[in-house]
Amino acid sequence: MDDIVTAAIAKWPNVPNCFGWLGLDARGNWYMRDDQAQAAGPFAGGSLLSKGSLLQHEKLIDFIQRNYEADAEGQWFFQNGPQRVYVELEATPLVCRVAPNFSVCSHTGELARVQRCLVDQYGRLYLETGIGFGLVHTQDMTHAADAVECGLWVPEAVTSADLPKRFGYVRSPAKRHSPARNENAGH
Repeated sequence: MDDIVTAAIAKWPNVPNCFGWLGLDARGNWYMRDDQAQAAGPFAGGSLLSKGSLLQHEKLIDFIQRNYEADAEGQWFFQNGPQRVYVELEATPLVCRVAPNFSVCSHTGELARVQRCLVDQYGRLYLETGIGFGLVHTQDMTHAADAVECGLWVPEAVTSADLPKRFGYVRSPAKRHSPARNENAGH
């Protein structure tokens, strides 16, 4: 975490969390989701309008990625100064990039050591790594297939709906913390 972020947390410890405003797609792209995008539907499985605006400012993206982590409940967030901005995930918390030499790094640029390889019912390939769980980027499937063919990775069959619970992440913190859900809790 950046030093300026740590200092901001100490200076303003009670800033409320933010939900629904930031999304990560299955290719490792970040999206800003204004009120209109959020009203158009969920980030994952919604329309193009519900995705929001693709972030393209490199320094902002780098800042988000340096300050991206999970809380104890498996909800991923970007620590924006004193405020946690929880991230809506299209697929997984990480998007894995595979190089021709089979080295792996996350969409944030952090090197990852592969611990397990999984394939779902749709043929999507996932990697459990020392830094977290991620979907293999579509552009890197040739390299991933070569790793499987060489016997370096042996895919285990999984059902995609089981992945969040099994690997401890929440795809939609906004849905989990929505007022409607909280009003109905206990009814």
